[in-house]
Amino acid sequence: MLFPRQGGKGALRLLLSVLILAAWKTGSGQVHYSVPEEAKHGTFVGRITQDLGLELAELVPRLFRVASKGHGDLLEVNLQNGILFVNSRIDREELCGQSLECSIHLEVIVDSPLQVFHVVVEVKDINDNPPVFRAREQRLFIPESRLVDSRFPIEGAADKDIGTNALLTYTLSPNDYFSLDVQASDELSKSLSLELRKSLDREETPELHLLLTATDGGKPELEGTVQLLITVLDVNDNAPLFAQAVYRVHLLESTANGTLVTTLNASDADEGVNGEIVFSFGSDVPLNIQKNFKIDSSSGEIRLIGRLDYEETKSYEIQVKAVDKGNPPMSNHCKVLVKVLDVNDNAPQLAITPLSLPVREDTPLGTVIAFVSASDRDSGVFGQVTCSVMPRIPFKLVSTFKNYYSLVLESALDRESVANYELVVTARDGGSPSLSTTASMSVEVADVNDNAPAFAQPEYTVFVRENNPPGCHIFTVSARDADAQENALVSYSLVERRVGERALSSYVSVHAESGKVYALQPLDHEELELLQFQVSARDAGVPPLGSNVTLQVFVLDENDNAPALLPRPGAGGAGGALSELVSRSVGAGHVVAKVRAVDADSGYNAWLSYELQPAAGGARSPFRVALYTGEISTTRTLDEADSARQRLLVLVKDHGEPALTATATVLLSLVESGQAPKASSRVLAGAAGAEAALVDVNVYLIVAICAVSSLLVLTLLLYTALRCSAPPTEGACGPGKPTLVCSSAVGSWSYSQQRRQRVCSGEGPPKTDLMAFSPSLPQVPGSAEERQHSEQEHLGKVSLSRRLWNSLPLFFKSLPYCEIH
Repeated sequence: MLFPRQGGKGALRLLLSVLILAAWKTGSGQVHYSVPEEAKHGTFVGRITQDLGLELAELVPRLFRVASKGHGDLLEVNLQNGILFVNSRIDREELCGQSLECSIHLEVIVDSPLQVFHVVVEVKDINDNPPVFRAREQRLFIPESRLVDSRFPIEGAADKDIGTNALLTYTLSPNDYFSLDVQASDELSKSLSLELRKSLDREETPELHLLLTATDGGKPELEGTVQLLITVLDVNDNAPLFAQAVYRVHLLESTANGTLVTTLNASDADEGVNGEIVFSFGSDVPLNIQKNFKIDSSSGEIRLIGRLDYEETKSYEIQVKAVDKGNPPMSNHCKVLVKVLDVNDNAPQLAITPLSLPVREDTPLGTVIAFVSASDRDSGVFGQVTCSVMPRIPFKLVSTFKNYYSLVLESALDRESVANYELVVTARDGGSPSLSTTASMSVEVADVNDNAPAFAQPEYTVFVRENNPPGCHIFTVSARDADAQENALVSYSLVERRVGERALSSYVSVHAESGKVYALQPLDHEELELLQFQVSARDAGVPPLGSNVTLQVFVLDENDNAPALLPRPGAGGAGGALSELVSRSVGAGHVVAKVRAVDADSGYNAWLSYELQPAAGGARSPFRVALYTGEISTTRTLDEADSARQRLLVLVKDHGEPALTATATVLLSLVESGQAPKASSRVLAGAAGAEAALVDVNVYLIVAICAVSSLLVLTLLLYTALRCSAPPTEGACGPGKPTLVCSSAVGSWSYSQQRRQRVCSGEGPPKTDLMAFSPSLPQVPGSAEERQHSEQEHLGKVSLSRRLWNSLPLFFKSLPYCEIH
């Protein structure tokens, strides 16, 4: 190439520049090496002169030198052999922090001609950092009342290494109460919590000391430990509860300082100071989060106080702790994930068109309830919208076309379980992170008559006193229908049947709306002791549904029957009075007559007693009457001064409230001993035979009572079992024919009159009430002392049978009904 001589200096400078540029282009290149961190001094890195194509002999003449930005002393080149070696300690974590890529960039320069080479030395991570917990121990305060499966957050460890060397696994020392629960995701770090497996008991175990071990994935493995000191509280506190476990927030990197990031919502079930919550960042929050965010301790508002940089940090994971002001304080944690967006997205838009509201609860599955359409002003993947509905049951979204959905019924409805559904439809685009929009829809479930009225119990027992006024309210039945409106409108009616010769509706009636049961006429215990019938409850639905309930109405006895005097066959006397001839020679205690009476009532109302009315003028009568037997006997020996005709008035009174009475007139004629009827030898023999026969009668009576008692106990037990196991059936109630019985030495007791009474259960033949039989004492001729001795001997012989009889009412009273209300 030839250059003109004119302008020689300028041409020379131009030529030199061209040569330098050519040399730069020829020498420029890039060489890669790798070296592990913490390598010893002198560790071989690479033959740099050989790799760069340089000769060892020309390194010094060409002024071989290495330049590095801020890391000039870490690596050096031996000019004698051209080897790049480690000059000083290389700590990858100190050099690059948590960055996945860590390299040292070197510039190799030689002169004559000038050449520049770019050398990249990658620093490889080794497992030289064990997992580290922020504190040597963590304290947890857990009430002993916390339920099994409760979770208690704990802080994890941090490892300065990267990759597998920083992949941590956790183990918990063996114990009976807690297990370790580790939650991991692609976006968040592992969340640790203790899960309660066995109920705590402070009196048994007031404290627990556990060891949490974190092991990394390097080789060899390194581990770190922390002591978990768990104090079991004896106070039933409630820890603050966040509305969400994770709050996700998206912020543009251009967001101004002071912008509200999110408001945390936490509640505490306690009251007073124990329910006041203080918000704060967790103790392990990194320094960069504390520089960029702040939290209001009382309101839970998180605001931006620093500058966001998408290229520096794409997301922030903030652990927030809520602590109440109790003593000791209870705490809970949540996480706030702040993602920094590098682009400005648009949220999707939703439109819901209802079709058939309200929805009947018998609507077939697959019925379309509404149409849902979604749109997004963005394009591409950011405009692709997916929709979901919550709750997922009993509805689901079915895609019909792009961004168009049908809301269909997936499972059966039951208005009685859920009467209204608040659906939330969420539309989410395909951005990263995605934006979403929600729309609410209320679906009301219309009622169908699918529930019959139900009584609280299948049978009720009612006690009503006899002689009630007509139209008396005796009971109220009530049935509940789970349906709504007219389907729940219940009306009541009697299940008609015959009660003896009459219809049930002649005895009782029921109000159709209120369910009140009325007695239409006075009830008579002597005629009807038990009235059993059914009341039907029906709703107003179409078709109507109904159910029945059984009422057992027991008619309680009232003292409405006065004692009735019984005439003695063959007894004389005018006007129904009892007439007897009495010899003046009889001694004191001689029985001269006996007044007999019965009472149609039962129980105490039929227990009779006898009293002798005072004579006119207050004269002392030589006669007396036994209180319970009605036997009239002499109180002394009769003499000539006594009137030949004695007129006695005996008052017969029951034990009811108020007591009812009857008066018996007894006419006694006193005659001389020669005029009194004399007992022949045949009569005396008959009397002796009668006394002997009385002993046999008492023996037979005891045997008969025991046999009847056993049979009656067996019958009542069988009847009770049938009543408890079988549903009540209808029968007829009708009074039986009364049969008179004799009074005993203790008076006419509850069943002094036999009644055959059929109950309305319809189970088997009519059952007959108990009858009490007590034979009267025979008249034994002889002296008063002999007759008194004979009577006392007879009373002693029958005392056993009387005690057996008196114990029967107590036994039958102890037998329970199946249901008594």
